[in-house]
Amino acid sequence: MSDVFLDGKLIGTIENPKVFVDSLITARREGKISNFLNVNYDKNLDSIDIFLEKNRIRRPLIIVNKGIPLLTNDIKERLKNGELSWDDLVMQGIIEYLDTSEEERVLIALNEKDLTEKHTHLEINPVAIFSICSSLVPYSNFTPSARFNIGSKSQKQSVGIYALNYLNRLDTSTNLLHYPQIPITHSFTEEIFGDKKNSGQNVVIAIMNYDGYNIEDSIVISKASIDRGFGRISHYRPYSAERLRYPGGQVDQVCIPDKETEGYGTEQDYRFLNEDGIIYPEAEVTGGDVLIGKTSPPRFLGKLESFSAAANVRKDTSVKIRSGEKGLVTDVFLTESIDGNALIKINTRDTRSPEIGDKFSSRHGQKGILGYIVPVEDMPFTASGIVPDIIFSPNGLPKRMTVNQLIEALCGKVGSLAGRRINGTAFQGEKPEDLRKELLELGFREDGTETMYDGRTGKQYEARIFVGNIYYMRLKYQVADKVQARARGPVQLLTRQPTEGKAKEGGLRLGEMEKESLIGHGASLLVKERFSSDKTIEYVCEKCGDLAIFDRYKNKPFCLVCGEKSTISPIELSYAFKLFLDELKSLGIKTKLELKDKY
Repeated sequence: MSDVFLDGKLIGTIENPKVFVDSLITARREGKISNFLNVNYDKNLDSIDIFLEKNRIRRPLIIVNKGIPLLTNDIKERLKNGELSWDDLVMQGIIEYLDTSEEERVLIALNEKDLTEKHTHLEINPVAIFSICSSLVPYSNFTPSARFNIGSKSQKQSVGIYALNYLNRLDTSTNLLHYPQIPITHSFTEEIFGDKKNSGQNVVIAIMNYDGYNIEDSIVISKASIDRGFGRISHYRPYSAERLRYPGGQVDQVCIPDKETEGYGTEQDYRFLNEDGIIYPEAEVTGGDVLIGKTSPPRFLGKLESFSAAANVRKDTSVKIRSGEKGLVTDVFLTESIDGNALIKINTRDTRSPEIGDKFSSRHGQKGILGYIVPVEDMPFTASGIVPDIIFSPNGLPKRMTVNQLIEALCGKVGSLAGRRINGTAFQGEKPEDLRKELLELGFREDGTETMYDGRTGKQYEARIFVGNIYYMRLKYQVADKVQARARGPVQLLTRQPTEGKAKEGGLRLGEMEKESLIGHGASLLVKERFSSDKTIEYVCEKCGDLAIFDRYKNKPFCLVCGEKSTISPIELSYAFKLFLDELKSLGIKTKLELKDKY
């Protein structure tokens, strides 16, 4: 007796499991039961699993009977003429949907020529096993699966035209490529979904080393290519402010804050504001400039208002450009929020050309950082005078085995010379052997290599260099968003240490290993300087070892325990340590500091 499970729950047993499973599949193909049902018989567990639950991953396959697919040429013609539809094929039992459990008992062929009598199903198209992004990777059947997955993810991180209505949107931190191009080597998926939203450019690539600037996956780019617009993007950053309402009838005010406002900046910060407190379009702003002037009511209302003179001082809550960023004000929108409050939204735009540290990638998972921008006169050139846009390191190829990148470079070369696009769809693209013959007919070596010369010395390289055309993408990770440095800046109110994070103009933390590294290089005084971010002078009573208090009226320190008779000495220490002593006091623990002469 075999157990029968429906969506994981035991519903009964049956004597002849194979006959039962076959009858269910036949009934499903004849349309007698739901085509959402999937069934599988597990011989090892002697159990039948039936699935009808939602959100299962299922894929359509052509049914094969004795090595012959049920989707005949006659049916294909009727499909083209519109006499049949997809639903008709499913209802007639020509195509059926299988989930992962039922796939265990079937044998699927990728191509019709591979069919044998053992096969039960045929793929509609070999590319159907891929997702949309995965199917865009050209010649993906010539690459390891790990690189294939990375190449698919790199396309999701690329900068291009993410939406055709970008002018009417205020998405958070978006990038727009100025000159997107249609790839020379393409997939048939682009014909289905369209090629309006591209995210890369066709470049000439040479695979060689360049003085070590392209080691460790780095790439070298010609300055002339960047000047012509390669990788140039517009970075959009929206800012918004809402005029909130508070209890007691208090509201925010959108205006130019006056000098009596708490937290008032410098007049330079408010220089772009109009009389209504809102910046004007096309203003060129940098970090710290105010976009929307706004003041909020004081924090302490009610009973405290009559006792506090500061309670009537409004607080400056203006919206400023992030520190370290710059740009032009593109749009100013005035609208209402969902609560009916006045809402102001401002979009800023910054044009960014590639710089050292920006990230690039091909469609094959070969991602790397821009390591050097070379003047065009120093770039190597071919015998025919072609200067590559990108120099890619050959060390990234042997271990990763991304053969499809080399095939795409060959395809791009043929396509650019012949003036046509190459079909690089996985399993069914143009054959590399045919492309090599065509390249030979076009007057180039069939292996894609060329004689090249050093742009600095004019000497010919001993080895021939592989040169081709490839589709390269600029990724959203830019050094302008990551770089962080500071000398002086804001500190935390409690610990008096520098604030944390790039957005708060924070400092970079030096830890134990950084300290040891500096000492190892003989820079111990630098360590002293770096570790004094919260340096303070405190007074210590030499008699009781407690912290003394400085009397500003008498201009001298005194000890709360011993009075003015004891000897009090100023010492230099970290404010965090002073805070630690105060916390020990709050726990009722008495500390004693013993002072000794430094020398």
